[in-house]
Amino acid sequence: MEPPASVVIELHYLPCIEYFASWLKYDIIYIEAWEHFQKQSYRNRCKILMANKVATLSVPVHKASSKQLIREVQIDYSQKWLTDHWRTISSAYGKSAYFTHYAGFFEEIFLKKYEFLFDLNLELLTACLSLLKINKRIEFTAGYKNNAEKGQNDLRSKIHPKVKVNQTNIYHPVPYMQNFGSNFVSNLSIIDVLFCEGPYAANIIRQSLVP
Repeated sequence: MEPPASVVIELHYLPCIEYFASWLKYDIIYIEAWEHFQKQSYRNRCKILMANKVATLSVPVHKASSKQLIREVQIDYSQKWLTDHWRTISSAYGKSAYFTHYAGFFEEIFLKKYEFLFDLNLELLTACLSLLKINKRIEFTAGYKNNAEKGQNDLRSKIHPKVKVNQTNIYHPVPYMQNFGSNFVSNLSIIDVLFCEGPYAANIIRQSLVP
């Protein structure tokens, strides 16, 4: 009997569709809990579709450096990012078919004002998985290792704003009806497909997974 398939991956802020597609191949997901913070990654940013552009939402953090453990990175609430993020999300998706169905889940999490980025990302991920009805066994790494355990796939830092989806061989875009524009924009934050497609979002993610 083969052991259950597993993967190690880091937490993202309101992850993109590719991130969720990557989970579908595995039985056990190991969240990297001991890495150092990496700037300009999806760890503290996501992309959503506005009326005339793709907007990047970034969570500001306190003096985060490449030597700081991800679990110790604190969110900077001296900046009005929380108000700006929710206003931008509401502007982008307020008229979408399923915004009123799902908005409350996310707004409630934001209002908790988590101190640490890791905790915010984990809570948002948990909510998204619940809404998508994706059930996986989730574990946390016990310490940082340069290489994944034997038999474990390593997707740490593979899904990145500077890495094109055709380079990772995980995600193949499946178009769905978006709020703005006639040209489909792929691999946005999961909230794009959730607010636009609601209960059909999970099927779109499954169809987008490269076999």
